[in-house]
Parts: sequence; C-alpha cells; structure tokens
Amino acid sequence: MPKFEDCIQRLEKIVQELEQGDVPLEKSLTLFEEGMQLSSSCRKELEEAEGKVEILLKQNGKLQAEPFER
Repeated sequence: MPKFEDCIQRLEKIVQELEQGDVPLEKSLTLFEEGMQLSSSCRKELEEAEGKVEILLKQNGKLQAEPFER
C-alpha cells in the first residue's frame, strides 16, 4: 500500500490532468477510478491515524480527547 503522502501527490496529479480537459473519455474514467481508490485509501489511513492520536478519557461525565503520546 502506498504511503499517505504518495497517495496525495498522485491524487493532485490526477486532478490536474482531469482539469486540463483534453483527456479522452476512456482515460478520464480510468483516472477517476484510480483517484477514487486513492481517496478511499487516504481516508482509511486518516481515520486510523485519528484513532491512534486521540485517547478518550471520561472526566466529569464528559469525553475529552487528549493527544496520543508514543
């Protein structure tokens, strides 16, 4: 699985290519599909990171997020 930063860079290139508007329809669909897969992968990685970064503590009846310390 590609690293998060690599996914973001590839997504940016796909968006630039699609925004130029001179890409044939078939290639546009292929790029769009790749972009959706990369987007899903990035979203999952962000959700996992968020879960690792926040530790929820119950204090005074409230949930409080605290930074995760390695």
